[in-house]
Amino acid sequence: MRGALLVAGTTSDAGKSALVTGICRLLARRGVAVAPFKAQNMSNNSVVTVDGGEIGRAQAVQALACGLAPSVAFNPVLLKPGSDRSSQVVVHGRVEGTVSARSYQGRKAALLDVVTAGLADLRSRFEVVICEGAGSPAEINLRADDIANMGLAQAADLPVLVVGDIDRGGVLAHLFGTLAVLDAADQARIAGFVVNKFRGDPALLAPGLDQLAALTGRPTLGVLPWEERLWLDAEDSLSAVADGVLGRPAPPYGSQWLRVAVVRLPRISNSTDAEALAAEPGVAVRYATEPSRLADADLVVLPGSKATVDDLGWLRRTGLAAAVLDHARAGRPVLGICGGYQMLGRRILDPHRVEGGDADGLGLLDLDVAFDAGKHLGNPTGTAWGEPVRGYEIHHGRVVRSGDPQLLDGEGSDAGTVLGTHWHGLLENDGFRRAFLGRVAARAGRTGFVPAPDTSFAAHRTAQLDLLADLVEEHIDIRALEHVVNHGVPAGLPVVTTGLAGSPA
Repeated sequence: MRGALLVAGTTSDAGKSALVTGICRLLARRGVAVAPFKAQNMSNNSVVTVDGGEIGRAQAVQALACGLAPSVAFNPVLLKPGSDRSSQVVVHGRVEGTVSARSYQGRKAALLDVVTAGLADLRSRFEVVICEGAGSPAEINLRADDIANMGLAQAADLPVLVVGDIDRGGVLAHLFGTLAVLDAADQARIAGFVVNKFRGDPALLAPGLDQLAALTGRPTLGVLPWEERLWLDAEDSLSAVADGVLGRPAPPYGSQWLRVAVVRLPRISNSTDAEALAAEPGVAVRYATEPSRLADADLVVLPGSKATVDDLGWLRRTGLAAAVLDHARAGRPVLGICGGYQMLGRRILDPHRVEGGDADGLGLLDLDVAFDAGKHLGNPTGTAWGEPVRGYEIHHGRVVRSGDPQLLDGEGSDAGTVLGTHWHGLLENDGFRRAFLGRVAARAGRTGFVPAPDTSFAAHRTAQLDLLADLVEEHIDIRALEHVVNHGVPAGLPVVTTGLAGSPA
């Protein structure tokens, strides 16, 4: 098997990341040398790679599915939104400034060369490369400068599968319409469709898929069922979770539940830090966007933020800051991670105006932080409470003064009830997480909560990857998929017209 494939979606959160991950895992299990690739990702969920750069978390998980260490090669361009109109641009893992939505379009021509060269390099080193599109190829207003969907497919001679989310409704129209709005050259790249998140009787859907094939000349290669056990590392997980419970919490190991409220900041980053808590039996994790959600929580988590100062202002405007202070003053635990850690201190200094100026923190930690112009990236290791730990760091803020005991060797703050760290991924360390939950339960008065002694977060993630591969193997026509990867799109596929002037015909 040798070739490449682009998985595009009718919408964001249609299932592109999951399908790419599942295909990668399945091929890797079969002994194929496979790698993931996403030319351009827009996400504040990122990781630090072994080569010292920064990529989208979804591509790091896809690399894990392939049995590979995360590398900047898998995601050459990453956009990290700092507001509704501007994003930080990360190229080959390093920050190259901030752009507006409009000004970024002018940079794409040069970036197309970057991403096509990166993809060509991967294809020279791996048998198969499975690429993930961004957003939707139906955004024809952006087609002229596209580097992630049909622009990449044309430049790199890629066949394309389009996946649609049937749970949103209207999936047949989404699939047909996505094809129909493309010009003839782009339509010639579309090899077929995949339906995602199906619930119900497949026999009822089959006539619709037959009609879709008759209208477009393209088959549906598979229908992936709704699978409630899948929730880890979802690229757009926050859109589905909102104020609901994260994951599928198992019954408690002891006699009581532990309740965790994660403040859903407007510019939340690396929200996946909370997933390790949600993987524990008896731990109910939910996101909170207003103060009442904190009232019955045993632990409040302030997560990372791409706009720490702005999000701190939002905390105060919404009343959440006062609720966090009340929670801590009542002797109940608070954990801050990265930007959330910085918010818990006394003062945020911004001499380079990275985020627009200085700000007062919540004052729950005796801590001052200064924003440096450059970003601090790393994959540190150490010990905490006698447990070996590892994590990763992505932040501008640097601790310039701390009067509290350290949480880790040389890092973080441990003020008893209130704790903080710049490390993402700290809670993925099983021994530390168990010790942390034990302390939280004791301080919150949950004497009946007992941390499970055998939860392995790494094993939990591996099981999710294998579940994705199992779904792909069972519900996708693998022979047809392999043919597309090996031979590309069949010649002579029809061009679909909308019947309007200026249509692809």
